[in-house]
Amino acid sequence: MTMATVIILVLALYLLQIFLQETSRFGFNVSGIVGNRDNPPELSVVAGRLDRAKNNLSESLPIFVALALLALIKDGDMGKEVPAALVFFIARLLYVPAYVSGIPMLRSLIWLVGVGSLVMMALPLIGLDL
Repeated sequence: MTMATVIILVLALYLLQIFLQETSRFGFNVSGIVGNRDNPPELSVVAGRLDRAKNNLSESLPIFVALALLALIKDGDMGKEVPAALVFFIARLLYVPAYVSGIPMLRSLIWLVGVGSLVMMALPLIGLDL
């Protein structure tokens, strides 16, 4: 898999999370989001969790994209950053159902894997290979 592919997968996941968060507010009824949404309904528990999961990805997305682009510039698709980026994607993919399910500690453990993968992406960029 290439770094460009992983970047596109992470961005597609972000778009999916935006869609899920917006449609969950309206009970997953797509017709509810096509209006002007001047008076959106109050968030349900699931909609609130989807919103927080999306916001969490919004916070780490700039770091991921910066590291991924730096890796492409430095190593192309030959570096150790690509597997770490794939781990980030998988962790973020698993994070959504973990957050929505409300299983204690699961969300936090998956989040730690995602943060760890960002560290693993950064280390080769500064000359530290583990």
